[in-house]
Amino acid sequence: MKVLGRITEIEKLKQITGSNKAEFVAVYGRRRVGKTFLIREFFNNEFCFYATGLANANTKKQITSFTIFMNQSFGSDYTTFNNWLEAFTALIKELKNHKGKKIIFIDELPWFDTKKSDFVTGLEFFWNSWASAHADVKLIVCGSAASWIINKLIKNKGGLHNRLTARIKLEPFTLYETELFLQSKDIALDRYQIIQLYMAMGGIPYYLENVQKGLSAAQNIGQLCFDKNGLLKTEFTFIFSSLFSNAGKHEVIIRKLFELGGSAKREDIIASAKLSTGGDISTKLKELEESGFITGYTSYGTNASKKTYCISDFYTLFYLRFIEHSTANTQNDWLNKIDSPAIRVWSGIGFEQVCLQHTAQIKKALQIGGISSHTSTWQIKGTAKTKGAQIDLIIDRGDRVINLCEIKFSVNAFAINKSYDANLRNKINTFKETTKTTKSVFLTMITTFGLVNNEYSRSAVQNEITMDDLFEKV
Repeated sequence: MKVLGRITEIEKLKQITGSNKAEFVAVYGRRRVGKTFLIREFFNNEFCFYATGLANANTKKQITSFTIFMNQSFGSDYTTFNNWLEAFTALIKELKNHKGKKIIFIDELPWFDTKKSDFVTGLEFFWNSWASAHADVKLIVCGSAASWIINKLIKNKGGLHNRLTARIKLEPFTLYETELFLQSKDIALDRYQIIQLYMAMGGIPYYLENVQKGLSAAQNIGQLCFDKNGLLKTEFTFIFSSLFSNAGKHEVIIRKLFELGGSAKREDIIASAKLSTGGDISTKLKELEESGFITGYTSYGTNASKKTYCISDFYTLFYLRFIEHSTANTQNDWLNKIDSPAIRVWSGIGFEQVCLQHTAQIKKALQIGGISSHTSTWQIKGTAKTKGAQIDLIIDRGDRVINLCEIKFSVNAFAINKSYDANLRNKINTFKETTKTTKSVFLTMITTFGLVNNEYSRSAVQNEITMDDLFEKV
């Protein structure tokens, strides 16, 4: 098996295949995250039945394709089925004659569900009337259209309600898995450069597969994102159409979030996008969140329903900030401005997002992995008399300690000077006074290469975490 990382997912698949009951498993996640590759490699392509939906095909073509897969899998000679109920009835007949464990893999399942096709009715019949009663049946369905998986399977209110026995949401690689993947390709980039790559394209295996040996992170980003024929030059145009039906509103939400600085509250998104305040916007936000494109964070001390949403898909953010409005068609368009203020601002924001997505590693570095904790952010606006303050990441621990995490991206060890030390102390004092917390407050610095050892480096700082800690396996 060639799969790198994915330890949790592989363990879950082992439990599923070894169980003594029928299994109905949904594997989903964003486009290019490696869902099909994981399933194919884990089972070594040894399926009793395999089929995949066709993109943008009508019902007749989908059923014809399914019929062809049936004939290939079972050596049968079916003519095109008239409807999905007929197709799944034939599948039951063939599986009854198959000896041993029946591993069934239907890839891109949502694409089969064309308008008025009654595909879900056929799937429901297959599972409820026969498959669910046979312990040797392991049905694995997969799809990038996360909204379909969520609404038609996970939250189904009809015949498939609560029928899934397991679901696997495949996340992008962590930094640990990304490093492992690049090493397997004999690519010798240091961790600073790996983080630069990560901030541009995230831990998406398909994107990382196209990173070229012998080129720096900046060169690879330039080649993949800014060359005329670069893989990621036009990738954005396919993302939402492949994930969501009627994806226009999802893209509007993402773009408005970007215009609002990359993060905003629900009411601000609605006002900016001029959307209705009904349940539809909540559904779209949940779908984007479940698909990994946005993440909702609660502010310390506020109701969990009062989320601030931010764009958490690194490629999407990079595309909107740089690729979309790039006028040149060569990698030099990126290389020529690599040290510009705009890139420095992006690096700071991107590194914050990297840290927010690696809180498990941060907790491990703080030796609090086994302590219950809650993560949040915090911000208070300044007034005529007081300064405002913002905390990038707060870890509220069960042992009555709060870690206020200050995140800084730099090309060398970060130096705290007198004015910055005063700013840090102001943040701590403002947080204590505003929240009235009775817990101990520890200031935690998260940097790329650590702190310069000077008179201020230990003045207010209780904990120090570097980018190496973010590469830890958890």
